[in-house]
Amino acid sequence: MRPGRRILSWCLASLIAATPLAAQSKPGMLGYTDNPPRSEADHANVKPSKLQGVGIDQKIGATLPLDLSFTDTSGAVRPLRDFFQAGQPVVLVPVYFTCPMLCSLVMDGVASALSTVEFTPGKDFQVVVFSINPHETTEDAAKKKAEVLKRYGRPETTGGWHFLVGGQKAISRLTDTIGFHYAYDAEHNQYSHAATILLVTPDGRVARYFYGVEYAPRDLRLGLIDTSKNKLGSVVDQVLLYCFHYDPSTGKYSAAIMNIIRGGGVLTLLAIGLLMLVFWRRGKSTESTLKDD
Repeated sequence: MRPGRRILSWCLASLIAATPLAAQSKPGMLGYTDNPPRSEADHANVKPSKLQGVGIDQKIGATLPLDLSFTDTSGAVRPLRDFFQAGQPVVLVPVYFTCPMLCSLVMDGVASALSTVEFTPGKDFQVVVFSINPHETTEDAAKKKAEVLKRYGRPETTGGWHFLVGGQKAISRLTDTIGFHYAYDAEHNQYSHAATILLVTPDGRVARYFYGVEYAPRDLRLGLIDTSKNKLGSVVDQVLLYCFHYDPSTGKYSAAIMNIIRGGGVLTLLAIGLLMLVFWRRGKSTESTLKDD
């Protein structure tokens, strides 16, 4: 099978596999209604009181306040812009390091997905993990970083992973900018929050949200390529970006059916044109042979 047809076939096969995504609700989003429940179904959509106000408001295109100061694992106080490098997108992860369950699942998901993506933290992109708990310390951040790097399995990339703690003002401003809403549960001394990671452009603009605790390596790869303005990836990756587009409603890359149809139409026209050229040349060759006879 020729490369063009192989790519088209792969896109169409992926379209069939991805079709059910359109019917899914937003993963990681905590929806609720302000009206009293009228049925069991309605009741299922109402948030518990402790989760009121907890959720994610997508703010794609919002510019991060890169002047905010955070403290890294070495104890150095640095502006957020220090962790943004020219041409390198940023994986931004809002968690807290002493979280008993959800945050660890998020970080395991990040490490697992990125371990299958050949791009290198610190060279091709940066990972910035910041705590939403203003009482956490650099020791908490360093301990979590060591755990994640062990899970990731590439200790030489430590310079591309940044685990930060900060004061409440800096945390609130950053979480408000990205639409990450959480609440403190004093009874259990925990934070209620949704599970998400973001991709941010090298100049600090929010570009992508991925929800849940497991992230498809394909989506992360395409997101990094997309967010880097195509500075990462190969020609094949550019074709895949033509076949797939980011769907904010699902936080995933889904098949771009119109692009696939257009691509199929172009390939069909090229095939017809090639056949016509072959027949024309055969006709000319036959005519020349008859004249020689």
